[in-house]
Amino acid sequence: MNTAQRIVILGGTGFVGSHLVPRLSADGHSLVLLSRNRQAKRHATVGRDVTVATADVYDPAVLRKHFAGADAVINLVGILAESGRNTFQRVYVDLARTVIDACRAASVHRLHQMSSLQAGKGASQYLQTRGQAEALVRASTLDWTLYQPSTLFGPGDGLVSRFDGLLRLAPAMPLPRPGATMAPVYVGDVVEAIARCVADPSISVLQTFELYGPEVWTLLDLVRAIRDTRGRRRLVLPMPDALGRVQAAVAQFAPGKPFTPDNFRTLLTPSVGKVDGLARLGIVPQSLSAWLPRLLSQPVRQRRLDEARSRRRP
Repeated sequence: MNTAQRIVILGGTGFVGSHLVPRLSADGHSLVLLSRNRQAKRHATVGRDVTVATADVYDPAVLRKHFAGADAVINLVGILAESGRNTFQRVYVDLARTVIDACRAASVHRLHQMSSLQAGKGASQYLQTRGQAEALVRASTLDWTLYQPSTLFGPGDGLVSRFDGLLRLAPAMPLPRPGATMAPVYVGDVVEAIARCVADPSISVLQTFELYGPEVWTLLDLVRAIRDTRGRRRLVLPMPDALGRVQAAVAQFAPGKPFTPDNFRTLLTPSVGKVDGLARLGIVPQSLSAWLPRLLSQPVRQRRLDEARSRRRP
């Protein structure tokens, strides 16, 4: 079953959205991406019948307007750290409530909601507000599907690329929560799961899918694997939790908030699933270990330049 649909996507210009949009477009769906800055997001229009509309997704009237005539809504909006008005409460709980109300007002019955593995568990506000958003979706009268991915990896991700960048900067890297566990999931597998659920409501309505990869990693092993795959000579220094909390308290004030106390609390909860949602959808997950060489590949000349620069540092 793969009937073409008109789908409105919130957060469609982010990491998952940039992979999902061409996939859904190739399936023949008509897509409307709601973005704050239409001019800055022209790259998202790759694909046929894809429109990017300037919109404040927190405005109920704006959502009702764009949802009118849609067959489905996909909410991918997410943050890992709070900034200004963009709190976890606003981005997850308040937005979920606004999206549900707008769907009802516009007579849109189908909602695909991105969440997180272990939503509602642990001490972090990130996971707690994800869980509160899920509760709102489940309590609605909509035909919903919830997606709970573990840590995502893939081209342009915030996992492998972030640690690779940090390892480039200094000869030693202090690492908080080195024993934190996760089952990283390939973004292409998550996209395939969403595409199959979009295509066939009979297997996905009122269903929650845990999406995780075939390997369980500790954060320490992951960072060391990134280092070794790149061929860098770096010390990775596991930190006790007491020092990790101090690091998070300081790093939250750095540009871009690379690490926050709430990120630390999130790492206290293993990002490992119990019920394989990819298998339920007939998807064989790809492993991070197989992908690392591709994610970290670069021309030999650039690799030599990077290493030469690192050797010149005092």
